[in-house]
Amino acid sequence: MTLLEIEAHQHDGLVHVVLTGELDLSTVPKVEQELQRVEGEGPAIVALDLSRLSFLDSSGLRLIVGADQRARRERRRFVLVRGTETVQRVFAITHLDEQLELVDDVSELQTA
Repeated sequence: MTLLEIEAHQHDGLVHVVLTGELDLSTVPKVEQELQRVEGEGPAIVALDLSRLSFLDSSGLRLIVGADQRARRERRRFVLVRGTETVQRVFAITHLDEQLELVDDVSELQTA
């Protein structure tokens, strides 16, 4: 049984990374590896899609904060696609929803 599946799609400077399943201590290394791989390609925007996550723990939050910090250092835009109510509650409790860029759908990021 796979706890987490990752899909990455790239189009016109936007990399859309979709996570399905659970983002926790056991799956963080897999996501970190994929994020570093796509960041290495130099996209203008990395969108991490949380809409299919069923669970997010503090190690997952740490991964997200780290990816946001790298993006700021490298002058890249890092955006989260909002997750389920359960996932979003974690961001609200920690007030990270006030510090990170969140969108409802990746289509909001398409460049004209």
